[in-house]
Amino acid sequence: MDVESAPKFAKPTAPPKPRHGCRNACIALVVILVLIVVLIVILAFTVFKAKHPVTTVNSTKVRSLKASVSIAPLGLNLNVTLDLDISVKNPNKVGFKYEDSTCLLNYRGEQVGEVPIPADEIGADQTKEMNLTLTVLANRFLSNSQAYSDFLSGVLPLNTYTKMSGKVTIMGLFKVHVVATTSCALSVYVSNSTVGNQQCKYKTKL
Repeated sequence: MDVESAPKFAKPTAPPKPRHGCRNACIALVVILVLIVVLIVILAFTVFKAKHPVTTVNSTKVRSLKASVSIAPLGLNLNVTLDLDISVKNPNKVGFKYEDSTCLLNYRGEQVGEVPIPADEIGADQTKEMNLTLTVLANRFLSNSQAYSDFLSGVLPLNTYTKMSGKVTIMGLFKVHVVATTSCALSVYVSNSTVGNQQCKYKTKL
């Protein structure tokens, strides 16, 4: 006896999933990335905007001053050492890394002494104090023809010049190069070994 087999029906296929969900997810991801970039840029130019480090010469003192004039042969014996108290304020919300720098001592436009400033970093919103000692190189000083007349007048016009170069990194992405300079004109009085008439000019550029 023949038994008719039940007809076989094809297994229904699942309808194709709409692609709208994937597209919407991609659009949402792009929008989020754009917002993050915009937020970073806004913070970089507002809260984390690079600001000028401020270098200030708090005081200049004469540690030692020995000077005398010899008659025969005519000559000037000079030994001057200055102590400078300098502070560098970092107003940024991130650290300021500066390179090896130098503080120079000048006499009438000629360099007569220098002291190195080792590279270091100043933390966010911090101030670093530096005590520097500058000694006059007598051979350079005495090569200037006006040294004798200045000594006899009792006043030695000197100038200190400090230049600090470094970088401020904003949010780990933007590096801003900063150069801060300080120039101070001062008078050293031979009679009592004091400093007077100090005038400083500060300049910073990004």
